[in-house]
Amino acid sequence: MTLSNPHATCVTDCLAGLEAGPEGLTTPEAARRLARYGSNSLPEVRGRGPVLRFLMQFHNVLIYVLLGAAVVTGALQHWIDTGVILAVVLANAVIGFVQEGKAEAAMAAIRTMLAPKAAVLRDGQRVTLEGADIVPGDIVLLEAGDKVPADMRVLEARGLAAQEAILTGESVPVEKETTPVAAEAALGDRRSMLWSGTLVTQGTARGLVVATGAGTEIGRIGGLLAGVEQLTTPLVAQMDHFARWLSFLILLCAALLLAYGYFVGHLPFADLFMAVVGVAVAAIPEGLPAVMTITLAIGVQAMARRNAIIRRLPAIEAIGSVSVICTDKTGTLTRNEMVVAAAETAAGAFAIAGEGYAPDGAITPDGDLQQLAHAAALCNDARLHRKDGAWAVEGDPMEGALLAFAGKTGVDQAARRLDAISFDSRHRFMAVLTESAAGRLIHVKGAPERVLRMCAGLDAGHWHDRAEALARRGLRVLAFAARAEPGERIDPAALEGGLTFLGLVGLIDPPRTEAIDAVAECRAAGIRVKMITGDHAGTATAIARQIGLENPDRVLTGHDLDKLDDAQLALEVVGTSVFARTSPEHKLRLVTALQSHGLLVAMTGDGVNDAPALKRADAGIAMGLKGSEAAKEAADLVLADDNFASIAAAVREGRTVWDNLKKVISWTLPTNAGESMVIVLALLLGLALPVTAVQILWVNLITAITLGLALAFEPTEPGTMARSPRARLAPILSGELVWHVILVATLFLAAVFGVFAYAIGKGYPLALAQTMAMNTLVVLEIFHLFFIRNIHSTSLTWAAVRGTRVIWTVVIIITAAQFAVTYLAPLHAVLGTAPVPLLDGLLIVGIGGAFFALIEIEKQIRLGLRS
Repeated sequence: MTLSNPHATCVTDCLAGLEAGPEGLTTPEAARRLARYGSNSLPEVRGRGPVLRFLMQFHNVLIYVLLGAAVVTGALQHWIDTGVILAVVLANAVIGFVQEGKAEAAMAAIRTMLAPKAAVLRDGQRVTLEGADIVPGDIVLLEAGDKVPADMRVLEARGLAAQEAILTGESVPVEKETTPVAAEAALGDRRSMLWSGTLVTQGTARGLVVATGAGTEIGRIGGLLAGVEQLTTPLVAQMDHFARWLSFLILLCAALLLAYGYFVGHLPFADLFMAVVGVAVAAIPEGLPAVMTITLAIGVQAMARRNAIIRRLPAIEAIGSVSVICTDKTGTLTRNEMVVAAAETAAGAFAIAGEGYAPDGAITPDGDLQQLAHAAALCNDARLHRKDGAWAVEGDPMEGALLAFAGKTGVDQAARRLDAISFDSRHRFMAVLTESAAGRLIHVKGAPERVLRMCAGLDAGHWHDRAEALARRGLRVLAFAARAEPGERIDPAALEGGLTFLGLVGLIDPPRTEAIDAVAECRAAGIRVKMITGDHAGTATAIARQIGLENPDRVLTGHDLDKLDDAQLALEVVGTSVFARTSPEHKLRLVTALQSHGLLVAMTGDGVNDAPALKRADAGIAMGLKGSEAAKEAADLVLADDNFASIAAAVREGRTVWDNLKKVISWTLPTNAGESMVIVLALLLGLALPVTAVQILWVNLITAITLGLALAFEPTEPGTMARSPRARLAPILSGELVWHVILVATLFLAAVFGVFAYAIGKGYPLALAQTMAMNTLVVLEIFHLFFIRNIHSTSLTWAAVRGTRVIWTVVIIITAAQFAVTYLAPLHAVLGTAPVPLLDGLLIVGIGGAFFALIEIEKQIRLGLRS
């Protein structure tokens, strides 16, 4: 069952060639074809194997320096030192290898979560399938915004156009039709075909799947959509740049120190070289980029658990510092479970009861709504069905609510559709031509102001007022009209002024309870929330009041926006929270206007035309349930549940990720400075080393990876959502951090030299004095870790002491390791250590406590001055 040149073959022959029918395949036949042709997915691109990935971890200037040092120490027969250096290098390589594997797995999981779905006819019924389950011979239903899931021959097309730039490079959408084209036609001229991976920009279609997976056009040209996104962000790149220059500076200082010690201090070269290597290894934050990327990867997973799927990692930084969220209303702030709550005809006003999509509910008062309900059922592309004991809609939720309304009236919905004009934001109505026992009728539904202009013989002003009254109640209002039609096609020109008005329907989509709480949380966090909707101003205002937006009665409509130039819009946009009756094009102007004030903007979107605004926004957020594939591809983040509360949760997680990154940096730089300055000061003053080079290497090995990595798992701090958003251009190395580095490094020097001098003064052997100084370094780093966990509040709380499971795990590991090198005789020869008396050990812990108290007091003074 293969087709050659389906674009040049008529529809009937294409169906026959694939042994398919217009009603679609049966489920058993589809299963047989899936087994025969395989999954409709592109082959996985083979990445680097695990061995090569591991070896690539050593491709780094710093690692080359350390390996060179290992070679020199080996040549000097300092085998223990060589072993410790190689252990440091190997530990960093393992961390990088594990991190890269997690990154690829995270992005692969995201790619799976974003796999496109498609509406397919199976057993004559419309069903939604995973794109991977589509097989040749399937009949696929498409509409504007859908991503084409496979190569298809167009069977039916109504105003159909597709964006094929991914294959042809042609930026203008291509109109499609069912007529065959020449066999030799170029790919861009095959107007009877739809190609996998392209986007339907307008119209509706039915297509016959002729190729799937690797057999598609996109599969044959190299799998353009395959591959793993690299986990890199501007912040990571900035930190990598910072670490490289810092490493260069440290190596330069180490070289100068080596020259000073050898030519001025006349120290033995072998011992001096090892000391300088210890300085370099201690000072260079070689694990910082890896730990930071792991922190971001953990943020990806945390956001995914909150239904916020990160497609591009910079979104973590952006979403955590947004100062404005521009959000859609329907399904995001509201439940997206539309119900018809009111109807108005010439006979009067009616209230319709009921919940969800169940076709059950009372209509009061009794009255004749047959014609209106008949129009609601026929001018409709959705389908109601029971799923897990509850009524669900296949298609648009609003149309599902109209079907439920028709069911409540008991109207006969049987009719054969002959022609249709799909709803489009440009003409703002839908029309269908059907044939039933009542004859051939055209039914039209759409925005009241548009449909009323198409009707004759009515008081338009009166009905406009009634529509506005419904909208002010928070209802979405649709108007219906009809006319008899003897022909077999709809003439759009004949609709203008030739319809009979049937009535109005008001639908309600109640606000989500969790969205109300999330809006309040965002406002407390200094984040402005702005609603941008296509609904009536009255509807938008009513929902804005219920949600708790600022200034809900101040509304700008799309018509108002068109009257404002960019400068006027920039003045109006800050004080306005509700924008109604807007087109997707207006969103781009609103984002740009907000950014002109230096605000960092998050924008939600679900349509094809939302893509420019999503790209322009600092954080583009697409809807995972109702969003088009075009919106998802343009977005940085996808909401799996289309819920505003998930945006607020993502902001919280984003702020947590930034806090944890700041904690990692704020812990790493001061401790590295403190470790290295201990040796530098001793060499410059010509003193005995308080801590040997190999001991510095040991401390760096066990603390830099474990303690720094533990901070990546820190939970959200209390008050995170009570702080104002972070400034767009906030520097990483702030003046406050520089001061902290100087303060902590100075206290490290005082403590280590103090303990060393104390031990020498008591007549302890040099090995014991150095062991005590080394343990002092480790204790100070542990206390510094507990201090840095709370950078915005006090660390003197039970919650701060209790810590997390990860924190106490690494502390226990490090403590056990220090006990081993201090008290196990076989390790004394390796690190030059000696057992520390109990009282002296308690003294070291007490010094750690005093260090903690000093830096905590300094923080409280600083926080007090700031407030």
